[in-house]
Amino acid sequence: MQNNIAELVDTLIDEDLSKKDINRAISDLEPEEVALALESLPLDQRMQVWDTIKEEDRLEIFVELRGEARKLILRELSEEHIELLFKEMEADDLLEIDDTLPDKLVDIALKRMSKKQQEYYQQASTYDDDEVGHWINHDILIASQNIRVSEALRLLKKDIAEYSDVIYLVNRTGRWTGCVKFHSLIAAQPHINISELMIEDYPSLVASTDVVQSAEAVERSGYIALPIIDENQTLLGRFDIGSAMEVLRETSEGQLMSTAGLNEESDLFAPVKRSARTRGLWLGLNLLTAFLASAFIGLFEATLQQVVALAVLMPVVASMGGIAGSQTLTLIVRGLALGQITRSNLLSLLNKELRVGGLNGIVWALVIGFISAWWFESFVLGIVIGLAIIANIIVAALSGVLIPVLLDKLNIDPALSGSVILTTVTDIVGFVAFLGLGTLLLL
Repeated sequence: MQNNIAELVDTLIDEDLSKKDINRAISDLEPEEVALALESLPLDQRMQVWDTIKEEDRLEIFVELRGEARKLILRELSEEHIELLFKEMEADDLLEIDDTLPDKLVDIALKRMSKKQQEYYQQASTYDDDEVGHWINHDILIASQNIRVSEALRLLKKDIAEYSDVIYLVNRTGRWTGCVKFHSLIAAQPHINISELMIEDYPSLVASTDVVQSAEAVERSGYIALPIIDENQTLLGRFDIGSAMEVLRETSEGQLMSTAGLNEESDLFAPVKRSARTRGLWLGLNLLTAFLASAFIGLFEATLQQVVALAVLMPVVASMGGIAGSQTLTLIVRGLALGQITRSNLLSLLNKELRVGGLNGIVWALVIGFISAWWFESFVLGIVIGLAIIANIIVAALSGVLIPVLLDKLNIDPALSGSVILTTVTDIVGFVAFLGLGTLLLL
C-alpha cells in the first residue's frame, strides 16, 4: 500500500494530467488509498484532483479522509456540490464523519436518508462515540432459531456482506441466542432445525462496552465478527474485524500524535495559521515547564554570578526548539509510514513547515523576550533570547522534516532514532545561538 500511495502522489502532483488520466490512476485503488494520496497534496492541487474524481466515487473517498482534510475540502465546495456529495450517504458514513460537520450539513445528510438509515443513525447516536454501540454494523444475516436448515440456506443466496461467515439466531422477542457457521449449514441435513447447529457459547459484546476494548476482544476471539447486544440481550448488529483493526490503528496513531500535542486528524498540508495555532498551544504549555526548570537553575545564582541570566534561560531555548521539532518529526514519521511523502511533495511540505516554524518562532520569541527582559531587567537580554528562539524553532522545523526523510532513505527507522538526533540538533543550535549572541551583546 505504501508504494501505491507514493506512486499515486507522484502521478497526481503532475499539473498537466487530464481528468481521464487521474481517473485511470485511481481506478484500481481502494478509497482509503485515494484519500491518503489526496492528503499528500497541497490544498490547491488537492482540489484540482478532487474536481476530476467521478461523482459516484467521491463520497467513499470523502469519508476516508482525516477530519481536518474533510473540513478543508468542505470549505472549498459550494452548497450545491455538498448536497450532491451527501445525496446517498448512509448512517455508517455519517457516524464516521459527523463530528467534523456543522449541524446544518448533518441535517442535510439525514433528510436524504431512508427511514431505516435514519433509525440506524438515531440508535447509534444514543451511545457515545467511545462505545461500541455507536459503531454497529447492521449488515448481517438474522434468522429465527426455529427455522429449518433448508430455509436458512435460502439466506445465503442473498448478497452477503464482507466479514460474514455466520447467521445470527434470535428468539421470537428478538433476543440473540447464538450463531451458526455457514459451513455447518451447507454440510447439514436440510430438514433438521437450525438450532441444532448453533454455537451457544459464541462471544458477544454489550453495546455500552468501550470500543477499544471491543476491538481487542474481536482480535482475540478468533472470529471475524462478534454480535452486539443491549442490556436485554436484544441483537443490535455486529462489530467486525475490519472495523476493529481500524479502531486499533487509529488509537495507536492517536497515541503517537498526542505525544507531540497533535491528533490523528492532523493534515500534512493544513493552513499555516491553523497549524501554527494548534502547535502554538502545545509550545505555550511547554514554556511553563521550561521556565520552571530555569527557576530551579536560578537557585545557583551566586555560583553563576557572571553569566547567571544566560545559565538560567538556557533550558528555555533548548526545550522550545525540541518540542517544535518533535511536532514536525511526528507528522513526517506518520507520513512516511503511510507512503504520503515523496520527492514530488517534499519541497512543498518543507516550505509549509518552515513557515509554521517561522510564525511560531516570532510569536513565542516576543513572549519569551518580554518575560526575560522583565525578569532580569535587561532589554538586550530579551533581544538575545528572542533571536535565539526564532533561529532554533526554524532549525527544528527544518530538522523535523529532513532527519526522518534521510533516516528513511538509509533504511533506519525514523520513529526510533529520529527524536534522539533531533533533540541533539536543537540543543546544539539553541545553546550556540543563545550563548553566541549573549557573548557578542552582553559580555
